[in-house]
Amino acid sequence: MQVLEVLRRPVISEKSTALQERGKYTFEVALDANKQQIKQAVELAFSVEVVKVNVTSMPAKWRGPGRRRSQTSPWKKAVVTLKPGQKIEFFEGV
Repeated sequence: MQVLEVLRRPVISEKSTALQERGKYTFEVALDANKQQIKQAVELAFSVEVVKVNVTSMPAKWRGPGRRRSQTSPWKKAVVTLKPGQKIEFFEGV
């Protein structure tokens, strides 16, 4: 897997925005990515030093009313902690 294929998109929510104040940034990542690959991808893409990576697998959920129910895709979320004093400029405008 290529290093930059690991990161899919940033996760923008109330909780992830509150974590940014503590130097933690949240990304959706590839399902088969591990912590070392995520760390390398963030350091390469944003030129920062990663201290810690926490990963959570988000299960599929049923959506929709009645007989038209469908299932969302499962995905993986990574919370990346940066070295104190560093930040990712990409998130600052959000």
